[in-house]
Amino acid sequence: MSIKTPYLFALIFTISIFSCKNKSTTNSKEEVTQKSNKIPDNIPEGMVWIPGGVFNQGAVPQDKMAMLHEKPQHPVSVDGFFMDITEVTNAQFSKFVEETGYITIAEREINWEEIKRQLPPGTPKPHDTILKPGSLLFKKTKASVPNLYDFSQWWDWVIGANWRHPNGKDSNIDGKDNYPVVHISYKDALAYCEWAGRRLPTEAEWEYAARAGKNNTIYFWGDDKSKLSKMVNSWEGEFPVSNTLEDGFERLAPVKSYPANSFGLYDIAGNVWEWTNDWYNTNYYNELKLQNTTINNPTGATTAYNPNNSYIKEKVIKGGSFLCSDSYCASYRVSSRMASDIDSAQEHLGFRTVATPEMLN
Repeated sequence: MSIKTPYLFALIFTISIFSCKNKSTTNSKEEVTQKSNKIPDNIPEGMVWIPGGVFNQGAVPQDKMAMLHEKPQHPVSVDGFFMDITEVTNAQFSKFVEETGYITIAEREINWEEIKRQLPPGTPKPHDTILKPGSLLFKKTKASVPNLYDFSQWWDWVIGANWRHPNGKDSNIDGKDNYPVVHISYKDALAYCEWAGRRLPTEAEWEYAARAGKNNTIYFWGDDKSKLSKMVNSWEGEFPVSNTLEDGFERLAPVKSYPANSFGLYDIAGNVWEWTNDWYNTNYYNELKLQNTTINNPTGATTAYNPNNSYIKEKVIKGGSFLCSDSYCASYRVSSRMASDIDSAQEHLGFRTVATPEMLN
């Protein structure tokens, strides 16, 4: 059960920001080494086939914004799979809820006894007026922010905010069927996947699909940052004070508002963060590198570990969101990765699903 209160910003802001002999098994060219080019006969509606291949996962050497937890690069091999062309939309999630009656975590009553097990001993119980269902909403600041690690400066815990009311209880999703569903926790995403006969991508699958053959570039389109506003819904201007709207949107954008990558995937950078199935562990990339071999279909660390959030378990999220800025985290970079508590929900967090041919037989 998630909770966000003035007492517990350390728990609220579980999207973590960090200070920020290799035997390569990939070609020096930008094309990935594909395992198989055979496309399955039946591709599910709304999905695209991602052919298997080998690539170097992690930050490329020329990426000056790369954080420590994006390194070191390590060779990874993935088998082919299907992936949603877009993030799961309000229309798709509405159908799931209509057929199942599912209630998202942001809509559920809060159980303090369950929550306090995730917190440091002795954490005081907030007032009952605060322990109400809700989620996190972004707010602009009125002046420049000297400390970009203090997330509380631009986030508000808003009672009544959830996927149906993405900007608070007085908002709705009328006319927004083709927007990505947000305020979705990891557990909510898993419930949708079970209903749809899908699963969440591994972090390796997600990054491989996002690169779409550009194995040595910072962004999914290359290294040219000047194309950013035409390719990504992100924050342009001084974060979190003013947004120039150069990309056309201040907050969420409808899916397919920007060009797809070479695999045909839309919004693989920016718009909303996307859940993966991997536990977030700050030691994981180093452990893979030490194996000095190409890892086939890695599924992430066996346990979660984040020294900055030792009381909660987090999953890796990828892709960045409309709040990512060059001056802040630039998480529209393909290798960028962050962490989020499995019960956490925010207005810039959604997901897309994957499937294998075996799952669909």
